[in-house]
Amino acid sequence: MTKPEDVADSVPHLLSAVLASLRDGDNGLNPLIRVCQACVSLLPVDGASISVMLGTQHRQSLYASDAVAEHLEEAQFSLGEGPCFEAFDTGRPVLVPDLVQRANHTWPVFAAQISAEQVGAIFAFPLRRGAARFGAMDMYRRTPGWLSPAELATALQIVDIATSALLAVSATGPEGEIREDWLTELVRDRTVVHQATGIVVAEFAIPAEQALARLRGYVFVTGRQIQGVAEDLVTGRLHPRVIDE
Repeated sequence: MTKPEDVADSVPHLLSAVLASLRDGDNGLNPLIRVCQACVSLLPVDGASISVMLGTQHRQSLYASDAVAEHLEEAQFSLGEGPCFEAFDTGRPVLVPDLVQRANHTWPVFAAQISAEQVGAIFAFPLRRGAARFGAMDMYRRTPGWLSPAELATALQIVDIATSALLAVSATGPEGEIREDWLTELVRDRTVVHQATGIVVAEFAIPAEQALARLRGYVFVTGRQIQGVAEDLVTGRLHPRVIDE
């Protein structure tokens, strides 16, 4: 366990390291990777992830520190529910010290999707500046338990650094918002999901929002991930009519 005095010293060092990475023109993800790694080092959490959200229909996972964090990200994206969506929608942290107890009531579909993972607690934070929200940062721990007031204060400082780094590396539109086309230049591109949504739109003559909802419904029923289903639709291995059966 990191000592409180070490944490107090490490947060300014993290900020300095992120600023140096930005000045050096590193890959756009490197500052965000540093921030996620710092979460695991400085807080009693086992993994962290960062995602950009431009509304519920446009969400991009930028980095996950391990396979569990990646699965939590993927499940929330696939289903359209979970702590990161709540944090983004409300603009407030979502602190879940006992995930099993809370998720079964608040996000039952999400809870069913991640039931095989050893996740005891999740702490989700909005990435925001003033009233503008850009995404969310999730932290998980294998065992249930709260963050202490000092640990929560450290988490909020780290999230603030993550927000600054994200805005620094992203291309912004005329109102200071993150442009959607910037996301396509980063890893884990979700273009195939949008292509699959378009196929469902054309097949059923429905709005894109309803098409994505049908995709998510099929994902939940079959237990698959949305990326794989989308690839099958785009390549013709899966007919769009199948998802409506």
